[in-house]
Amino acid sequence: MATKSHSNREGAPLGIRAGALAVLLFMHAPILVIFLYAFTTDEGGYTFPLPGFTLKWFGIALSRTDFWQALWLSVRVAFMATAIALLLGTLAAAAVHRSRFFGRETISLVLLLPIALPGIVTGIALRSTMGMFEIPFSYWTIVIGHATFCVVTVYNNVLARFRRTSWSQVEASMDLGANGFQTFRYILLPHLGTAMLAGAMLAFALSFDE
Repeated sequence: MATKSHSNREGAPLGIRAGALAVLLFMHAPILVIFLYAFTTDEGGYTFPLPGFTLKWFGIALSRTDFWQALWLSVRVAFMATAIALLLGTLAAAAVHRSRFFGRETISLVLLLPIALPGIVTGIALRSTMGMFEIPFSYWTIVIGHATFCVVTVYNNVLARFRRTSWSQVEASMDLGANGFQTFRYILLPHLGTAMLAGAMLAFALSFDE
């Protein structure tokens, strides 16, 4: 009976599938067109259809030292911003979930603001703050700027996992003599691991994209 009912299950209506395809094309077709121009032989402008195809632009880009310097800087910033976001986001999620204190909801809102506000607003705020404290611009100021909006990706994922975690297991671990580190290592970390990994991957992608 279950097999029969499953086989009789209909898919999405044709109109919905056509609409979804149209939205995907609308979103990605311009990107595909720009991607095609990477292979054009035209050096002076953009004409369509392409007058010819070539791979020489990739060789020119890969031979530039400034390209590799920028790529390496982006990777280093993304890794460091992700590490900071992973630490602060996890600790903040644990504090907000397990503690009841005045201003708890305000702190949660402040953590979410950098991703909710337009990037230009966060950038101007950081620029003004660094200028006010006369902090020179460097690799670390870039990391701090990226970490401010990467923390929220880890925070959201870990907080959601905390809410689905049964705290009775943690209490049982402590009752059986495990210390705080052992409880975290053997009880909490297996539950939080995938959420932390997902948050870190999102944070790295968000930072590298910037």
